[in-house]
Amino acid sequence: MTRLEVITCPPVAKGILGQDAPALMSALGDVGILARRSLGVIASLRCPASLILATHDLAQTWAANGEAVIGGFHSPVEKECLRLLLRGTGPVVICPARGLEGMRIPQDWRGPLEQGRLLVLSAFDGKIKRPKAHIAEARNRLVVALADAVFVAHASPGGKTETLCREIVAWGKPLWTVAGPENANLLALGACSGLTCGNVVG
Repeated sequence: MTRLEVITCPPVAKGILGQDAPALMSALGDVGILARRSLGVIASLRCPASLILATHDLAQTWAANGEAVIGGFHSPVEKECLRLLLRGTGPVVICPARGLEGMRIPQDWRGPLEQGRLLVLSAFDGKIKRPKAHIAEARNRLVVALADAVFVAHASPGGKTETLCREIVAWGKPLWTVAGPENANLLALGACSGLTCGNVVG
């Protein structure tokens, strides 16, 4: 199994997060994946069924195309995306909302780790074992800062994910979502729809 190592925060994340950027990060897997152009994936904990189905189809496309995808993969929609991506061929970066020291590596992560197409990355102290709300928020901002473009399956109006989407737009990163009345708030912010990973991150 790949050994845990400590790396400095990538310059792209420092440029976005500024003083909030972590100085050091823990990494398990191929850190070279961070040099790839990547798509960040985020979804609110609650997501309408129609958007879940559309996101599932997109994740299958990303997996088949071998695109690099980064996320926390904590919400139900994100977890389903991860399941599909791990069965694909492309690189994946998982950012847990906890420290990596002493973390049990799930069985379905082990094959991709050994193949060199999975990186588990954390900006948090090893004493943090559970994903508390403020830790999850910081993790999602890190995901966005590392990604070249961001896909948000759904953001509840007035919620924390919508606030993050406003930051994404302010930072000048491409923001993508699924078209539909349930995502009217994101489309109003300037999010685009009709996403395939290749036409966003190249």
